[in-house]
Amino acid sequence: MNRILLVRLGALGDVVHAIPVAAALRRAFPAARIDWLVSARHREILDLVPVIDRRLVIGAARGSDEARGFSPSADRRPDEWLRHSPATLLGVIRELRRSRYDVAIDLQGLLKSAALARSSGAGRVVGFATSYLRERLAWPFYTDVYDPGCSGIYDPRETRHVVQMNLGLLQPLGVTASVPEFPIEPVDSPVASAVRDQTGGRYALLNPGARWPNKRWPPSRFGQVAAALRERYGLMSVAMWGDGEQALADEVVAHAEGAAMASPRASVADLVALARGASLMVSGDTGPIHLAAAVGTPIVGIFGPTRPARNGPWSPNDVTVSRADVCECRHLRRCRLERMCLLDIEVREVLDGIERRLAPGAHVE
Repeated sequence: MNRILLVRLGALGDVVHAIPVAAALRRAFPAARIDWLVSARHREILDLVPVIDRRLVIGAARGSDEARGFSPSADRRPDEWLRHSPATLLGVIRELRRSRYDVAIDLQGLLKSAALARSSGAGRVVGFATSYLRERLAWPFYTDVYDPGCSGIYDPRETRHVVQMNLGLLQPLGVTASVPEFPIEPVDSPVASAVRDQTGGRYALLNPGARWPNKRWPPSRFGQVAAALRERYGLMSVAMWGDGEQALADEVVAHAEGAAMASPRASVADLVALARGASLMVSGDTGPIHLAAAVGTPIVGIFGPTRPARNGPWSPNDVTVSRADVCECRHLRRCRLERMCLLDIEVREVLDGIERRLAPGAHVE
């Protein structure tokens, strides 16, 4: 087991949930080369994961470092610069085959990801059993499968977290890891430094955005939460936003009675630093909450169409407020009803969750 390829192209939260697989492989095979195939949009977090040797990027923008065949992670090891651009599909396949992997692990379960894992030429290609695949046509590309013993990704009876499911993919390799590790390097962030200066060093992160509209709790309610956080805990709130979401953050600020500020534009590295310094994060099920959970930020999660047992924060101290048990649009990107279930979660319920999370004895900086 000298050369290992991980395939998880995106999205941010899913990539974070797969990091413990790389950490467990590094512990089991300390001298092995571990590469990760990722989409250009989601490679930034992997630059902060030291247990990975190379980040192979697909779909890089023209003129970028990746398109020129350079891996920024190779700053530490210049001999690992990529010899061919991995930006195109053909470039990816050429580089994968040149690397002569012993095993490839498909953490995504799509036809595309499975085909890429197989095209690496690895002697073993590991993936989930058919029942748990996102696309069942991926199954023929695997030589080894892990059967999690449930009827599928969306099985409401399944109580295991996706992180544990991902670690199960290592069983065919004889590797077990009961406690997930998230080796993410510290970041020196001017954005985080500016936020600390403006908030006096104690702040909460509020994240009103999400790619799925039915995962977005109303920004006006986040603003009310911010006002309560200042009154009860003396915490200033920082409203986070990503591409196309600044208006949501501005609406949080408008309803916060002076208790919130909008975050500056932040990279993934900035988000890591902000999360490490935060006393709390309140968010729906989206990438930033999973990243914050990975670095140990106290979490209160707001869940509707997805299940906290599978997708929520994994610390037993964290709290989730959920309507997943009654949601009629589970795992659908848009609600089919006139009123989405997330609107049934009132501010009082979220504040009760915050009170439990920040109760005496809970870890709060």
